[in-house]
Amino acid sequence: MKSTFIALGASVALFFCAKSHAALADDIALLQQSWAKVNYELKDDAQEKAFKALIKDSQKVVTSYPDDAESHIWHGIIQSSYAGAKGGLGALGLAKQAKVEFEQAIAIDREALSGSALTSLGTLYSQVPGWPIGFGDDSKARELFEQSLAINPYGLDINYFYAQFLYDEREYSTALLHLQRAQAAPKRPGRENADLYRQAEVIELLALVEKKLKRKK
Repeated sequence: MKSTFIALGASVALFFCAKSHAALADDIALLQQSWAKVNYELKDDAQEKAFKALIKDSQKVVTSYPDDAESHIWHGIIQSSYAGAKGGLGALGLAKQAKVEFEQAIAIDREALSGSALTSLGTLYSQVPGWPIGFGDDSKARELFEQSLAINPYGLDINYFYAQFLYDEREYSTALLHLQRAQAAPKRPGRENADLYRQAEVIELLALVEKKLKRKK
């Protein structure tokens, strides 16, 4: 009889765990879709207002699922995207907050969402000003990008952002390789809009890289 109750308790725990994971997946999917619209389709005051609201939504997801890396990843992505749209010194505070979220996600599960926390943190290190203004560090950025590539070598985002970093470092041939990988990246179910806009960014960066390579010949 005791073993029956133990088995029943384990089944109930698994049920609620699965239910919780499904709810988290739904919340993350909603954040992903909202982010794509705000980040790519809105501008100026409308975008700023929407990002502020979206940050509140992502904070609620973190509060509901504090031990899940995915919630921290998307809260950080939204914060860092808002920082990029905002620009200037006023964006540094948002970037620092996003850094904390990505670091928490990595501590929980560095491979969550195909290493997205590593990619996003690497992007922050590559784009934020260095000391004494900010925490930017190209060496750290490269290390994080390479760690993310080891997890997801043919992913769209990691290859695009690493190519962007390599372009800034004037490593055009290697940037070209990663842009080609980005173009061939598998489509992500439920993220069709994000993929469409990201591939447009890939094409734009590819044109710049090819222009630089032609000049070197």
